[in-house]
Amino acid sequence: MTRVLEMSRSLQRRAEGLFPGGVNSPVRAFRSVGGDAPFLERAQGAYLYDADGNRYIDYFGSWGPMVLGHAVPEVVDAIRYAAGRSASFGASHAGEAELGELIRTAVPSMERMRFVSSGTEATMSAIRVARGFTRRRYVIKFEGCYHGHADGLLVKAGSGVATFGIPGSAGVPDEVAHFTLALPYNDIAAVEAAFAKHKGDIAAIILEPVVGNAGTLIPKAGYLEALRSLTEAEGALLIFDEVMTGFRLALGGAQQRFGIKPDLTTMGKIVGGGLPVGVFGGREDVMNMLAPLGPVYQAGTLSGNPLAMAAGSATVGRLIREAGTIYPQIDETTRQVAEGVAQVAADTGVRLTTNRLGSMWTWFFTPDAVENFEDAAKSDTAAFGRFHRAMMEEGVWLPPSQFEAAFIGLAHGKDEVEKTIAAARKAFV
Repeated sequence: MTRVLEMSRSLQRRAEGLFPGGVNSPVRAFRSVGGDAPFLERAQGAYLYDADGNRYIDYFGSWGPMVLGHAVPEVVDAIRYAAGRSASFGASHAGEAELGELIRTAVPSMERMRFVSSGTEATMSAIRVARGFTRRRYVIKFEGCYHGHADGLLVKAGSGVATFGIPGSAGVPDEVAHFTLALPYNDIAAVEAAFAKHKGDIAAIILEPVVGNAGTLIPKAGYLEALRSLTEAEGALLIFDEVMTGFRLALGGAQQRFGIKPDLTTMGKIVGGGLPVGVFGGREDVMNMLAPLGPVYQAGTLSGNPLAMAAGSATVGRLIREAGTIYPQIDETTRQVAEGVAQVAADTGVRLTTNRLGSMWTWFFTPDAVENFEDAAKSDTAAFGRFHRAMMEEGVWLPPSQFEAAFIGLAHGKDEVEKTIAAARKAFV
């Protein structure tokens, strides 16, 4: 079966006359997997519908935040009500504190927080606060971890940077990149060596505690604990970038799942029910460095946008109320999909390594263990591209890159699992 994409192709040509590459975010171009990228018209529950009337099971969930599914009635109602009162105030309103209290209930380490408009803003602001608090210059990140497109963070980043084979980004001065130390993930000895070399001048470690932007990379036993101990001993801050893992691996994110308390946490669109929003927060003494209380400046006209706050309160509120049933359900559904397709691959002689934790996973097209970005980069990306195109033809939309995690939501169930495994049987032939 070949899906008709005539309307999508027409829309792509129109977009190419307006946007570089016809897209407003690079991975949407499908360059690494081939084929035409469908233009979406709507989404409902676990499904996406394109402009040509095709339906797809959604396994990227707007890159993570659609944990409840698309167009959830209580979220839609909250947005409609908020929009009727104004789409933007540019001033304080009660909805900010309502969502803030819910977030702190779920993530107690966020003693004080500030809303921004994206995950990129959250991570760049957290690093600025960390430098201001410690009065140090260097920041450690890990190869394959993507923390947004701020200049200092596009050093050996994952996500679209890895997909396109770009080592960093043009336009980033060496003087800026110099203060970012990119180290191998899951290698504590490399971190210890960096602290020894830059004694007293490392402000923070920032990492995805479970990496999603190089495909799913899971921390080795004791790795996160070692980072926590090392930063405490060296007077540096530990920043968990939970833009992907927050409210997804557990109600309290990766820090709850692993029992680690970071100094600062960043989260993104999941706290806004999929709307453009971000938040960073953590220790009260660190966060009080922010203006108007302290000397670290950060601002945003649309921070605390009323639509995003309303959608976030509806989403996070439900996750809190139903955590005892939601998280076991999505974990089990993810296990069935990830292991079911992996078994089909094994039965047909396709060499895969499956990394999964909670409701995020990746099928790496390599037979070897994948523990860091160097391992992930050995994957057969051409084979992944063929698999991706075949699954799209069967109505299954996976992230269009070997270096992106896939996600399950509450709306996925037995029917979607069976259809996905059946699609894989055809795709692997």
